[in-house]
Amino acid sequence: MNITVFGGCGFIGSHLVDELLTQGHQIRVFDRSYELFRPPLDKVEYVLGDFGNRGLVSSAVKDVDIVYHLISTTVPKTSNDDPAFDVSSNVIETLYLLEACVKKKVQKVVFISSGGTVYGVPDNVPVNEEGQTNPICSYGISKLAIEKYLFLFHTLYGLDFTIIRPSNPYGPRQNPKNIQGAVSVFLGNVLEKLPITIWGDGSVSRDFLFIHDLVEGVIKATFTKSEHRIFNLGSGMGTSLTSLVTMIREATRSDIEVIYEVSRSFDVPELVLDTERASNELAWSPKTTMLDGLRVTWDALLDNKAHKRVGE
Repeated sequence: MNITVFGGCGFIGSHLVDELLTQGHQIRVFDRSYELFRPPLDKVEYVLGDFGNRGLVSSAVKDVDIVYHLISTTVPKTSNDDPAFDVSSNVIETLYLLEACVKKKVQKVVFISSGGTVYGVPDNVPVNEEGQTNPICSYGISKLAIEKYLFLFHTLYGLDFTIIRPSNPYGPRQNPKNIQGAVSVFLGNVLEKLPITIWGDGSVSRDFLFIHDLVEGVIKATFTKSEHRIFNLGSGMGTSLTSLVTMIREATRSDIEVIYEVSRSFDVPELVLDTERASNELAWSPKTTMLDGLRVTWDALLDNKAHKRVGE
């Protein structure tokens, strides 16, 4: 099939592109710049530009069967600083993307939402797809709004769609110098022999999912027929930041200095995703243990450093 991956040069997008190529699809990538850790792929058509360039966005979905939408101009930490920018650059531009998909007769849109922010502070853990959605950051509100517009475009125009709510993905090619992604940031600090900063007392618990398991779930959700349109993809278990540091010490065989700072208002104390729907409907379940995933990610960082590609 002909597929365009918006955000295909990013962490999740690049791994998704790899798997789609393996399955024999024709891939076009729309992104602001090429990948950080490797050169452009020979079999991929690249369209470089800003998500706000509506003419370019429209041309990127021409003669395409499936569109994956992974672009976000903000992260949870920064989204509350300027909610208007968050909405205008993400929600509004996504509406133009959806309109282009309708005009160009795209068959299906797969949206990578956020299992870490759309639920807010859950009443029960693990939280399933029918759980409350009360985001406490603009990032989560924008993701949820886009989800609702996908339902609207399906109702109005018959545009098929699937929504993925991933937990906290980690793995090779996640930039250790970003301001989000605890695993990559922590490992990056170990690599540079810097202390790890934890906001709060370390009890904050997250659902970490290895990137290869996430991509497998995304592919299955794309091509498996189901009456459901929203799927949680996570490990199904919580890992506290304190436990994460312990496992990083084991994976890297390094001693780590930890600095504790005052907790942040937008950090949900505990969030674990219920993945029963994905298990039943998609025959999907994560295969990579946390320790194994950390070792693979650490080895990739060491390799990138050897080739001077870390954070460039």
